Amino acid sequence: MNALDGIRILDLSRVLAGPWCTQTLADLGADVVKVERPPSGTHPGGDDTRGWGPPFLCGRDGADTAEAAYYLGANRNKRSITCDIAQPEGQALIRELVQHAHVFVENYKVGDMARYGLDFESLRAINPGLVYCSITGFGQTGPYRERAGYDYAIQGMGGLMSITGERDDLPGGGPQKVGVAVADLFTGLYATVAIQAALRHAERTGEGQHIDMALLDTQVAMLANLGANYLVRGQDEGKVPGRAGNAHANIVPYQVFETAPDSAGTPQHLILAVGNDGQFAKFCGVAGCPELASDERFARNQNRVRHREALVPLLESIMKTRSKPDWLAALEAAKVPCGPINNLAEVFSDPHIQHRAMVHTWTHPLADAVNLVASPMKLSATPVRADLPPPLLGEHSAEVLKDWLGAGADRLSELRQRGIV
Repeated sequence: MNALDGIRILDLSRVLAGPWCTQTLADLGADVVKVERPPSGTHPGGDDTRGWGPPFLCGRDGADTAEAAYYLGANRNKRSITCDIAQPEGQALIRELVQHAHVFVENYKVGDMARYGLDFESLRAINPGLVYCSITGFGQTGPYRERAGYDYAIQGMGGLMSITGERDDLPGGGPQKVGVAVADLFTGLYATVAIQAALRHAERTGEGQHIDMALLDTQVAMLANLGANYLVRGQDEGKVPGRAGNAHANIVPYQVFETAPDSAGTPQHLILAVGNDGQFAKFCGVAGCPELASDERFARNQNRVRHREALVPLLESIMKTRSKPDWLAALEAAKVPCGPINNLAEVFSDPHIQHRAMVHTWTHPLADAVNLVASPMKLSATPVRADLPPPLLGEHSAEVLKDWLGAGADRLSELRQRGIV
């Protein structure tokens, strides 16, 4: 048993935010049917991310397949059908499937679904209990509603790039995006939560609803403590949070420090993440500077933040006196939060990551062993699924039409001949 067994989801989303949402729901057991564009003379068909490579999946013959790693990373545990919703027959097929669905997810531009007769009001008339989730850059309302939304631009507009990167007064300063599309990913996760809440409401009342998810809304919500810093005091005092490099706005010391170089003379670094006054006292004991823990300027975190410019240079000098392995061993033994800065090869070779089974190996229609990052959700009674590799384009059209609609081979053949699927 999986937590969302029996929940049927029609997924008309593409790229990342929507697929990330539906992949999470699929992991939890929902039957997610990914509805993709059929191939044509002007388009290869399918989710755009299928072609976002290299790298591409290496097939059994050793050659690249048409399945990009990007696509594979966001579409496990789903089934794929093709349907041309630009044609009336395709729209009719989607409406027929909606009668058997609990959730409908789409990330088309505002107004596109209405043009196809697949908007919330139209589908609610068919299925009153339908949970309908729209994911766009700016939402269904507001002055920017017509704009296309892309994660990179949203990171800029939503303030994230103003607080990410090195300080402007230091070398390398300036706007910096996050290394992965966090606005997309967070929107997908918020959408997952909203959909499950709406399903609970529908279960109690029989009433569906429209979920309006916007990347920009999510990005603003993600400002977390820095957003609160500005609204609580900064707005009145004219203080706008800016880039702080690897330092923390509200905690000191909580940043990257350089240690002694390795045997080859290469500079080394580690993260020191002191979260409270007790940990700071323990750090000072390990570092051989207990006097700093009793100094009124540094004894409490609020004073360490106020006297950051005095404390950090002292710590920088101390940290360079010992090697990174020495520091990590001593700090971990004293239970002072710290850590290395691993590249991805080091991440996936880490014994703890391996113990936590954060890589799952799939058998794919085109390859015997495909390693992908696993779901981080570990439920004791209803574990996540790991039975369906990311599907080929339209791989399950016949299967889904039979399962959901009882359609036979003749109907599928007719739909294919007319270019609908």
